[in-house]
Amino acid sequence: MTPQALALLHAHLLDALASPPAETRRLFHGRGRCWPDLEQVTVDWLQGVVLVSLFKEPPADQLEALKRMLLDLTGSAQWRQSGAHTLLIQHRYLPQSTAEWLLGEEVDEMTLVEGGLKYRVDLGRKQNAGLFLDMRYGRDWVRGQAAGQRVLNLFAYTCGFSVAAIEGGARHVVNLDMSRAALSRGRDNHRLNGHDLGKVSFLGHDLFKSWGKVINGGPYDLVIIDPPSFQKGSFLLTKDYRRVLRRLPELLTPQGTVLACMNDPSFGPDFLIEGVTREAPGLRFERRLENPPEFPDIDPESGLKALVFRRLD
Repeated sequence: MTPQALALLHAHLLDALASPPAETRRLFHGRGRCWPDLEQVTVDWLQGVVLVSLFKEPPADQLEALKRMLLDLTGSAQWRQSGAHTLLIQHRYLPQSTAEWLLGEEVDEMTLVEGGLKYRVDLGRKQNAGLFLDMRYGRDWVRGQAAGQRVLNLFAYTCGFSVAAIEGGARHVVNLDMSRAALSRGRDNHRLNGHDLGKVSFLGHDLFKSWGKVINGGPYDLVIIDPPSFQKGSFLLTKDYRRVLRRLPELLTPQGTVLACMNDPSFGPDFLIEGVTREAPGLRFERRLENPPEFPDIDPESGLKALVFRRLD
C-alpha cells in the first residue's frame, strides 16, 4: 500500500460516503485487481459500520499509514453526513481473523438488510460475517424464480438463498450444510423475515455421506450449488464438484433448473460448463448471472461465477 494507493483509497471512500448506500453494499473491492497495491483490501458498508478487510499482512509502516488514513476519513464531512458511526479493520490473514476496532463500540452481531430482507451476521469474530455480498444478484435471481418450487440448497451456509427462495414463494426449501451452527443462523434469518419454518428443512450432514436423504426429499425444481473452493476434509473444488454434478439427474424434475456457483479466481466458467456437459449431459447451459457493479474485476473470468443450467428431458 503505497502512499499513492492510500490516497486513491481515501478519495474513493470519500466519494462513496458522500452518497452512502441505503442497504448493505461493498464500497471498495481491491480483490478485483483494478487498483494496484490495493489488491488485498476490501471495504464494506454495513449500514453505519465500515468494515475494512485485509487479506494479506502489510508491513507495519503501511498498516499504520492505513489506520491514519482511515481515522482521517472519520473526521470528514462525508463521514458525518453518511451516518457512519463505527470503523473496524479485520485481519483476515490471521487464523482467527482478528478484528481491530478503530472507532465506535464493539459489536458481536448485527442485522443487515439486502433487497428488503434481513440477515443476521457476526462482526469481527469469524472469517466470514455470514452473508457474501457478491452473491446479491444470485439471491435476487432465486427470489424471482422460486414461486411454487421445491428447492434444494446445497452448501447452504447461513441460508441466504433459502431466505430469498421462501420470500419468492417457494413451496419448500431443503438446506444442507455440514455446519449446524451455520444452519442455526439460517433459521434465525428466516425468523427475522417472518417466514413459515414449516416450509424449510435443515440437514446438518456431510453431503457425500447423505445422498440418500437428499434424493428422498426430491425431486427438486431448483437445485443451488454454492460450495467453498476448499474446505479441509470435506470439499475440494477440482475433485468434488463433479461428484455433485453427476447426481443432478437424480435430483431434478424433468424441467428442473440448476444454479451452479464458484468463486475460485483460478477457474473460469468453462470449468462448470464442461463439468455439467460431462457429468450431466441432459442439462444445457442457459446463462451466467451478472455480478454486482461494486465488484469490478480486471478479468471477468476470475470473478464470481453463477451459472444457470436447465434440464431438457
